[in-house]
Amino acid sequence: MVIDMNIKELLVIEESDLLIYQVQGEWSTKNVKILSYVHCVKALCKKFTKIEFKHVPRIQNTFADALATLSSMIQHPDKNYIDPIEVVIKDKYSYCFHVNEEADGKPWYHNIK
Repeated sequence: MVIDMNIKELLVIEESDLLIYQVQGEWSTKNVKILSYVHCVKALCKKFTKIEFKHVPRIQNTFADALATLSSMIQHPDKNYIDPIEVVIKDKYSYCFHVNEEADGKPWYHNIK
């Protein structure tokens, strides 16, 4: 998708130091499962004029954790394409948008038994 948008400079935020150092050539691997992934990422890197990798531990990257959760929940009939998810960053937390009063004047929990 980024390549199709003709983006030339890219910042990749990754939780795996292992992958970052392997792609940058600082570490090497003989693991066949990881090796094919590393070759694919290296090939993609050549399509950018500038690419930077930044390591952020998963515990500190709640946004990536939320996206990973969303992606595991999406079922799409065409496995080769997933519709983009529009992300809107709000200036207030969601609990700030709560409803103070129901339209009928009764509390939200009045009909729960």
